[in-house]
Amino acid sequence: MTRWEHEGIVEEMQARLDHAPEMMRTRRQTVEHPFGTIKAWMGATHFLTRTIERVSTEMSLHVLAYNMKRIIKLLGSETLMTAMRA
Repeated sequence: MTRWEHEGIVEEMQARLDHAPEMMRTRRQTVEHPFGTIKAWMGATHFLTRTIERVSTEMSLHVLAYNMKRIIKLLGSETLMTAMRA
């Protein structure tokens, strides 16, 4: 019988969730929204590239665009431009 090298980490995480199940609800509320938004921007489709390196780059660009759009919405474009110039 073999054991996955990270099985101990998974068991620790499960123990924490068993003691505080509200943690998962909080995580879903904070994490699911950005990924759902990014998926909608992508057209709810698959990645356009292949191989892990290219998909990682594509996802990074999506996350960067999401973060830029969000910061512009929160601070405004003038404040962002001022901060980028500093």
